[in-house]
Parts: sequence; structure tokens; C-alpha cells
Amino acid sequence: MDQKLENILNLALETPEEEREQTESLNVGYSAESRSWELIVKYHGSLDGLREQNIVVEELIAGYAILTVPETLVDTVSETPEIEYVEKPKRFYYQQTDPDGASCFPPVTRRTPFLNGRGVLLAVLDSGITWDLEVFRKADGSTRIRYLWDQTIPWDQTIPWDQTIPGKQAASREQETLRNPTLPQNQITPEETGDTGYGRTPDGFPIGTEYTEEEINRALNSSVLERYGLIPSRDLTGHGTAVAGIAAGRSADGLYTGAAPEAELIIVKLGLPREEGFPRTTEIMRGVTYALRKARQLNMPLVINLSFGNSYGSHDGSSLLERFLDNASEIGRTVICVGSGNEGAARGHFAGNITRDGRVELAVGNYERNLNIQLWKNYSDVFRIRLQAPGGEEAELSTNIQGGKYTLELEQTRILVYLGEPLPYAVAQEIYLDMIPAEGSYINAGIWTIRLEPVVTVTGQYYLYLPAGSGIGESTGFYRATPQVTLTIPSTAAKVITVGAYDQVYDTYADFSGRGYADSTRTIGVAAAGLTKPDLVAPGVNIQAPDVYGSFTPVTGTSFATPIVSGAAALLMEWGIVRGNDPFLYGEKVKAYFRKGARPLRGETEYPNDRVGYGKLCVAESLLEN
Repeated sequence: MDQKLENILNLALETPEEEREQTESLNVGYSAESRSWELIVKYHGSLDGLREQNIVVEELIAGYAILTVPETLVDTVSETPEIEYVEKPKRFYYQQTDPDGASCFPPVTRRTPFLNGRGVLLAVLDSGITWDLEVFRKADGSTRIRYLWDQTIPWDQTIPWDQTIPGKQAASREQETLRNPTLPQNQITPEETGDTGYGRTPDGFPIGTEYTEEEINRALNSSVLERYGLIPSRDLTGHGTAVAGIAAGRSADGLYTGAAPEAELIIVKLGLPREEGFPRTTEIMRGVTYALRKARQLNMPLVINLSFGNSYGSHDGSSLLERFLDNASEIGRTVICVGSGNEGAARGHFAGNITRDGRVELAVGNYERNLNIQLWKNYSDVFRIRLQAPGGEEAELSTNIQGGKYTLELEQTRILVYLGEPLPYAVAQEIYLDMIPAEGSYINAGIWTIRLEPVVTVTGQYYLYLPAGSGIGESTGFYRATPQVTLTIPSTAAKVITVGAYDQVYDTYADFSGRGYADSTRTIGVAAAGLTKPDLVAPGVNIQAPDVYGSFTPVTGTSFATPIVSGAAALLMEWGIVRGNDPFLYGEKVKAYFRKGARPLRGETEYPNDRVGYGKLCVAESLLEN
């Protein structure tokens, strides 16, 4: 077997043609007329040597190509050092289940007069956007991005041209060479960009560079090489590009359509100048403020999409960010949609009652440099807490220190302990443990045991949280983890629309989707009667989304369910506000419409519940005229 060829291609080459013709897939890619195979290759360097052997080479981007190869020369392709891997084509079939159909978009987007999000602003606060893709353009080729604020680009400093995503620079040179064959392959123009006349720091904010619709259009009219010299904002992860595409993308041929393909976009790339990484609370709050100001300036209704979160907090809506978002939801004609996170099956949460669950076991994987544990409890309860390290050494945590911090060591691991107090707007008490190496580079791996004994019991409830999944290794987590109340913050804010995910193929809840609370599952600090999270679910498994290279790829997670609901909110606001059917269709009213129109899922018998809220999104049923 040739290990440079995929399995099914090896099988096809070893199967006689008459037998291949009887199969559904083995003969796909073979032409009996020309006695040749069409192959897909990953390569590096030059393929001129193959061209000289009567092999047709179609170079794509980022080191991919399509070859048309006489059947006698397939071995030659495999033996070529520049070829890294070879596959044969596969046949694709139309999927009758897709996000649009599953969420009842067609009745409102494909009838006359259809809804498409026109007249509504959709703000995506994320990792940025590949702003020159056709899916974010109008029919005439101009951009649908009204403003792009890249918080990571200092306006008055030089931005290196090669600060780019892997493969993007090479692809741009390749595309430009096709347009201008005289351009040397190794030429980068410009090598550096400073003050290009494009962008400025947005009014009222200390960081980043803002680019306007007019500037983006001017850059789009430039060559591929020049564009990113003029506007050097890039989405290095592809997350924001996918989110924006699902919410509001549309390809020129119409074969790919997001939820609200004519909504106008506000893009905020979150971060710090010259740093790439996860955003902080401050950057998120700046981004929300920026979007609200732009909506007021343009006098347009606004939907804000937030496809991120973390696990730190009491999960009761009391943090400053949650409260900030509640306030933001009441400014102007605004809807904020937040994903419930992917912690449902991540083993990062344990909920118990001290009268029956006094022992908690935590597996700590190898190579953890740091791990923090939050314990939230009712302030009226008094616990005695003992912590045992994997080797058996243990210590009792002093819980009689009022709002104090102290340090202890167990088996080469230093543990910082902080005993919190209730806050003016939060009744829960936090005991916070931060584990760091006392010796070496890693904390002790193995089973850590937390023992809780009651001293004074009123409710006895307690909640433990680890950092969100991306912050710890896969081997780290609670035994007997609790899936309830695993939604991430800020999806716990009361007045946002909290979006979970379901698998639209099987019409069932996606187990990774963060679970919340209904009346039967409450956090310690939740006081508002009738608060249910998530509000509803949307398709979140294998959703087609644009990538940074202009292709489409399947993505999974509540990050990608959320923009479906954000786009749906834009459609409702277009129907209500822009078209005059209901000028007050924003804020909590949109949430109420979504809840009313939600449909049941397979296996769910009671609604609302902590897995899917009121059910799955159905846009058509959410409109009063239906």
C-alpha cells in the first residue's frame, strides 16, 4: 500500500475497472474515455516536473492542486518529492437537512416580500474577519461592512506586512502573479505599511484602528497584494469569519447564504495591540459600546453577536460584564445574542449538597502548569474543607478568615486560597483555589480529593467550577461531573438571548452545548423568578461556514449556532422596525417572539428545560403574522 495515497484511492487503483464500475464511489474521478484520474494533491515547491510528463496541473491556493493524470503515471505522482499527499474526488449529495430549513428560514426568506436583514446592523465581536471575501460583499462587489474596528492595530505604528495567517501571504502572491505574470514570486508590496491614509483610532477609545466602508471599498479596488497593505486587519483563527458568514454571508452565485444576507456589518476584532489571543472583559465591553454608538449614529436597529465565554463566576448574572450586557440590551433598538458555550460535556463543573455529596474527586492531567478551582456556596452555610493531594498528603483549609488569602503547599504544589465575601449585588460566597507548581514546571498530576463537612447547614448547596475547556488539558476534570449550569459567562446575563446548540440531522440536543437552569435547577445566587437559560437552541453541528481562504468548511459549536439566531433576530427586526409592522420589536420582545415560535426536539418532553430552553429556533413561527 502506498502511504502517500489515501486508503480509498489505494483500493480503487487495485480494483479492476469492471469491478470499480459496479461500486458507488471507487470509480469517481476516473475517466474511461481518456484513461486518466483526477486527483487532489497537497504539495510544496514547483510542480513543473509533472507538467513535463503530460500531467495537467491546476494550482489552487495554499499548496493545493488538482491533477489530471494518465492512469499509467499515478505512481510517478506519488514518487514526486514535492507531493505530500494524494486523494481522489468523492461524490457529494444534497443534504435535505440544513440550518436554514431546520430553523424555518425559507418561509420568510424565499417568499415575496422576503426578509433578508436589510436595514439592520449586525455587529460581530470576535477574532476579526477576512474582509475581502465575496461573501461579505454586495451584488456590485462593494463591501457590506460599514465599520471594521481592529483593536489589535495601533493606528500610529507600522504594521509588518508579514503579520498574517499561515498560507495567506503566499496565496495572495499567487493570485497576484496570475493577474500580473511579471511580478517576481518573492516580491511583497508593500513590505511595510505605516500611515497609509486609511483608518484612525475610533472616537472615544484608546486603542486600535477603525476602517470605514469607503476605505474598505477603495482597498477592494486595489490589487490583492495592495489590499492588506492598506488595511492590514486579518482574522488569524478564522473563528470570526465563520461567525460573520453564518450570520450574514452570501456567495455571489447564491449557493451559500447566511441567515441575514443583506444585513450591514459592524466588525470588531477583539484584542490588544500587537497581541493575538483571547479577548478580555474590557475589550468586549469596548466593542459593545462601539456598536451601540454606531447604531445610534446610523439610526439603525442593532443585533450584537457574542460567540465566546468563560466559566469564571457564580453563573447567576451578577458579574459586571453580565450586568453591563443587561444594561446594553436596553439602549436603543438592540438585541444581544450570546452562545451558551461548549462546556456541557467538558467535566468542568460539579454541583452537590453537603448532606450527601461531601466528597469530590478531581482528575488533574499531566503537564498542567496552573489550575484554578472556584467553590461557590450559600453564605449562610459553614463548611469544613479538606484538600488531599494525589500522594495522600492533605490539609484543612481555614475558612474562618473573613475575606482573606493564604497559601499552603501539598506535594510540590502551592495552593493559593482566597475566601471571598458576598458583594452588594451578589449573595453567593466564593472560595477560590489557585494551584501552581512549588517545584518544577507542573502541578501534581493525579486524583485530588476535596472533602466538605457541614458545620452549619442552611441549604447545603455548593458549586465547583474549573476554567473553560480551552484553558485546561483534556485529561483534567471532575469525576461525576454535573452537566447542569455549565453555560458560560456572559450567556448568563438575564436580558441577552442565550443560544444553545442542537444536532439538526438527528433533531436532538448536542451534548457539548452548555446547559443552564429552569425553575428546577437554580444557581445559589439566582433570585429572579422564571429565569430560564438557554432561551432556545439552533443548529450547531457541522454548519457550513466560510473560511479565511474563501472556501467553505463545516464547523461545530455554540459559537456557530449563535449567529444563526443573530441573523434571525435581524430578520424579525427588519419585519418589525424597518418595514413598520412593529416598531417596538427589539430587546426582550424579540426573545419573547423566539420563545413563542420555538419547536420541540426529539427526546425532550418538558419545556422550558435546562438543555434547550423553549426549544429549537423557528423563524417563521416567531412572526406574529404566522
